[in-house]
Amino acid sequence: MTVESVQPVEPHLPELREPPLAGGGVPLLGHGWKLARDPLAFMSRLREHGDVVRLKLGPKTVYAVTTPALTGALALSPDYKIDGPLWESLEGLLGKEGVATANGPRHRRQRRTIQPAFKLDAIPAYGPIMEEEAHALTDRWKAGETIDCTSESFRIAVRIAARCLLRGDYMDERAERLCVALATVFRGMYRRMVIPLGPLYRLPLPANREFNRSLADLHLLVDEIVAERRASGQKPDDLLTALLEAEDDNGDPIGEQEIHDQVVAIVTPGSETVASTIMWLLQVLAEHPEHADKVCAEVESVTGGRPVAFEDVRKLTHTNNVVVEAMRLRPAVWILTRRAVIDTELGGYRIPAGADIVYSPYAIQRDARSYADHLAFDPDRWLPERVKDVPKYAMSPFSVGNRKCPSDHFSMAQLSLITAAVATRYRLEQVPGSNDATRVGITLRPQQLLLRPVPR
Repeated sequence: MTVESVQPVEPHLPELREPPLAGGGVPLLGHGWKLARDPLAFMSRLREHGDVVRLKLGPKTVYAVTTPALTGALALSPDYKIDGPLWESLEGLLGKEGVATANGPRHRRQRRTIQPAFKLDAIPAYGPIMEEEAHALTDRWKAGETIDCTSESFRIAVRIAARCLLRGDYMDERAERLCVALATVFRGMYRRMVIPLGPLYRLPLPANREFNRSLADLHLLVDEIVAERRASGQKPDDLLTALLEAEDDNGDPIGEQEIHDQVVAIVTPGSETVASTIMWLLQVLAEHPEHADKVCAEVESVTGGRPVAFEDVRKLTHTNNVVVEAMRLRPAVWILTRRAVIDTELGGYRIPAGADIVYSPYAIQRDARSYADHLAFDPDRWLPERVKDVPKYAMSPFSVGNRKCPSDHFSMAQLSLITAAVATRYRLEQVPGSNDATRVGITLRPQQLLLRPVPR
């Protein structure tokens, strides 16, 4: 499958069109005000103004891409790199030397280091850990008690990542620290992305102090993980060992900062996105009991009544489709940015070198031009006879090209296994005080999802 490459345009560059400017900007903040107030609605309406639209975020001009084909071209073209407001806001967490934010030769070397841990034939080795954590989750729940889905989702996401990729005994206390800290850090980073008023964020205001404390705790957590491994002298066959033994392009060991940034990139964004998706899957099971029942019936038909196992996941067609449809409607990563390396073009529009480009998987994946009954929760749209109707790049939950998430199979396996384990054990009901409205930050998650498990 190919997409027409976006090539540098030199002789006829002046003939290219200027993208239209979105309306509704305000002095100083530009469109950042609308993006901050109702970002999902704002991004979803931009396609009405064109395939590429200019935005003003504070003093910066940003180009928004609104169609599946152009987001695919953007992701696959060498004319653009990982950079822009999103990644600048994330550098305080992810650093500049991890695989999430690196570009060029460093990024290619880092991908080679971490890729073996996520190869398709490596995933089954993680199966027993995923099974244990999925069933431990349902064993912890008691009939009729209220489940705080935020803490529970983070706990299982962190424990699976740590036990599979870092081979450590990471207690619930660390998962709770990560949960609390990430909520504050990602909220603050989102604010810094849409309203880039740098000097104000250095003032000793309460919100800034809370952000700085949470960010420091995240980095301290990573230092603890690396220090424990070094002190143990152990070298299990895992991702952390690969990082500690990795070499740079000169054959020298990679630096301490790169090791730190790589572990941050493994533990924090992965846990945040997987945990957010687990929250939405629990919300789906509560809101759509007919699909929860169908998942339960499918699992029982495959397992014969025994507890669901990792080896069953590939046979759970409807369960996997429920996961994909949940990610379509509520993608954890709802906004992405790139930066133009050279003067180029996109969809017939002029994109100058150094320009920031933004696009929203949330808007792309809910577009009525791409999906029939686009706001309905319909897992059957992913059946083979129907999926051919979905335009190319209208659903890319793990991105494409050389920035495709290396842990896509790893993530899908645990999400399907957790969904199957929960649905076969309980029916879920929201309780008074629960709020499943969408909370927007760097990722999307329910505001405060509180559920009551009812045994089947």
